[in-house]
Amino acid sequence: MPNLELLPINVAGEWRLGGGDEYQSLYPATGEPIARLRAASLADVEEAIARADVAFRTSGWAQMLPHVRAAVLHRVAALIRERAEDLAQKQRLDNGKPISETRALVASAAGTFQFFAAALETLEDTITPSRGPYVTMSVHEPMGVVAAITPWNSPIASEAQKLAPALAAGNAVVVKPAEVTPLMALELAKICEEAGVPKGIVSVLPGKGSVIGDAITKHPLVKRVSFTGGTTTGKHIAHIAADKMMPVSLELGGKSPTMVLEDADLDHAVAGVLYGIFSSSGESCIAGSRLFVARGIYDEFVTRVAEAAKNLRVGDPADERTQMGPLITAKHREGIERYVDLGVSEGGRIRTGGVRPQGAAFDKGYFYTPTILEGLTNSARITQEEIFGPVLVAMPFDSEEELIAQANDSVYALAAGVWSRDFKRAWRLGRAVQAGTVWVNTYKQFSVSTPFGGWRDSGLGREKGREGIFQYMEQKSMYWGTNEQPIPWAK
Repeated sequence: MPNLELLPINVAGEWRLGGGDEYQSLYPATGEPIARLRAASLADVEEAIARADVAFRTSGWAQMLPHVRAAVLHRVAALIRERAEDLAQKQRLDNGKPISETRALVASAAGTFQFFAAALETLEDTITPSRGPYVTMSVHEPMGVVAAITPWNSPIASEAQKLAPALAAGNAVVVKPAEVTPLMALELAKICEEAGVPKGIVSVLPGKGSVIGDAITKHPLVKRVSFTGGTTTGKHIAHIAADKMMPVSLELGGKSPTMVLEDADLDHAVAGVLYGIFSSSGESCIAGSRLFVARGIYDEFVTRVAEAAKNLRVGDPADERTQMGPLITAKHREGIERYVDLGVSEGGRIRTGGVRPQGAAFDKGYFYTPTILEGLTNSARITQEEIFGPVLVAMPFDSEEELIAQANDSVYALAAGVWSRDFKRAWRLGRAVQAGTVWVNTYKQFSVSTPFGGWRDSGLGREKGREGIFQYMEQKSMYWGTNEQPIPWAK
């Protein structure tokens, strides 16, 4: 084991060792430690939130003119870009994503801060139509201390999507990164500090979600929680929020359908289906994991997808050519293997993959091959439960009515894809499918300017978009009397 120094965490601007248990962050490609740190303790949580509340009330951050606060966020974006390669390499080590992907995620984080800085500077409150001798206004104000609980699959991008609008709104933010990927949140906290965010406004508290995340969520001074992660945890947070009468944003699981019609451009559809399920090693909430193909082209299309999947380059995340890196942990890979075995026991046939890749380069890491199963129905467990890995289930369909019914037959409703040259038909399917995001003739493309979220067990609320700042603000109505005479009732 390399001689790694313990990393400090950020408790309301104080960089110090956490008070919890020591643990290691492992590189998924080799299983070797890349960082040592101590998790936050419950005392750290209490101190961070109490001091964040003081900083919110006394630092002047919430009272800054919007364009002044926006200038700080623009500096955050600039610093991320200045350090882009270093940040991308650290994220590669932190969660094993290919370097080409982590570079894109770093660029996304910079763009997110830039977008919310611009949105903040041009944000407008509203003078509402008067209904009497008064002027009425609707204004928005920061909440206070808010919490961001982030996942391990895209740390820097996910943390920016919560941190940027929360800071733009004028809040103090407590970030609880995923236990296994703490590094990027700590880096963002350093950048925020250097850019001019006042001390105490940002905290980063790594540790177990069931301990640290739970304590943060339950704390009476925390006014909002934004969570991205599993549906079970999200429902638990929702119960806590209900008891506190606290608003939440929950971006949860998915089992997204991809629908390929007989008139689709097959070259585009093959590439889109591959990218939708196998990029990020399938560790993505919006992964297109259920593939529905018109029966007339089913054999040809699935054969093409399977052959292309075999040729995907699985390997070292540091290699510029790598398309799929390792899975996040050995335990997660074992869970995916159990799902594939379940699919076979349910009557499925493995068309390709379903094994660990062979060779010395794969011996220590948590690698798994791109996997496609067929011969299953939409009611099988493997087609209903989120796997969060590189596993695609392919199924034929015979009619548009059957397709819509099966696509919507899921507790999840996060995303969907439609592939067709017929604009009117694609529009009809896109409106009929129940999902927070629908891609037509593309997949897994994102814009920070466009709201994102799910329906049903895929979550509550929306992130991104110009209105994303308002998610972290309270709305207030103000009335300005213009009457010349006293209110008549008082006479």
